[in-house]
Amino acid sequence: MKLNFNFMQGDFNLQVNLELPENGVTAIFGPSGCGKTSLLRVIAGLDTYPNSELKFADQDWQSEEQCIPTFQRSIAYVFQEASLFSHLNVQGNLDYAAKRVPADIKKVSQEQVVELLGIKHLLNHRAEILSGGERQRVAIARALISSPQLMLMDEPLSALDKQSKHEVLHYILRCQKEMGLPIIYVSHALEEVSQLADYLVLMNNGKVTLHGQLQRMLTTLESPLAVATDAESVVNAEIESYDARFDLTSLNSQIGRVLVVGKVNSSLRKIRLRFAARDISLTLHVQKDTSILNIFPATIEKIKPIGDALMIVRLQVNGVPILARITTKSAEALNLSFGQHVYAQVKSVALL
Repeated sequence: MKLNFNFMQGDFNLQVNLELPENGVTAIFGPSGCGKTSLLRVIAGLDTYPNSELKFADQDWQSEEQCIPTFQRSIAYVFQEASLFSHLNVQGNLDYAAKRVPADIKKVSQEQVVELLGIKHLLNHRAEILSGGERQRVAIARALISSPQLMLMDEPLSALDKQSKHEVLHYILRCQKEMGLPIIYVSHALEEVSQLADYLVLMNNGKVTLHGQLQRMLTTLESPLAVATDAESVVNAEIESYDARFDLTSLNSQIGRVLVVGKVNSSLRKIRLRFAARDISLTLHVQKDTSILNIFPATIEKIKPIGDALMIVRLQVNGVPILARITTKSAEALNLSFGQHVYAQVKSVALL
């Protein structure tokens, strides 16, 4: 997808000139008011401005010569609020969407979508009595039934509690992987982005500051995410085995074998791991008399000070970038430098 916009909204100037992948999940991330929703509305064709360019799947949605209206763009838009028809039950909401899809572009059946979103037991429920998480799952189902080429999601979890967010995130991932539908996902919640995104676009004050693959964007020291208090790295992994005696699951990851406490849900064969930078310590020699289970050989790629007391260290572990947040005193005591071989001790691992 190619985007080129530069326009004013009152005192706000949105400037975007970039190309995005047309597969997987692209997250647009940044603080409130930075232009995320404005960008999404332009992609949807809800707002149009002169001298703008937008191309998707070899289709010119907007150019100097034309501007394709929203209803012809083959998109689905999921808003912060589910906006279901309250006078209809869930089945009625889905039927309404299905009737508006021409037979020649229909890619997915209602039954398939209902199964993917786990809402079969809700079909006879009135929309007004659903919980927030249930409403968003129905809204996503209604969007998918329209058989779009592109899904746009504008902070769809912002009004949900933590448990509901976790559940809906699981269903979004499941739908994306099984249907292969490209998604552009707007959020200011790093946890959602870390779990969902393949590609990340950072925005601030109406401008794109950085963009690229998620692993690189979380760990490049030019990114504000890398020097934030909650800086983190993500690693892809697969379940390998379970040790019932010690209640430990062994995961085969990009950086090597990782052990986590508890039995990981076997239905989640491929998973994503999060390493908080503050939970990684460095040693010059491999430690044997330690309670830490996950220790990896690493090479220092970059070091950046964070104020006077802290340093953020970008490591390469089996070709994967990982961040460690340590004190300046520790960095000086270990005499850390570029290219140095060290060992990264991971105190805790989170499953996304």
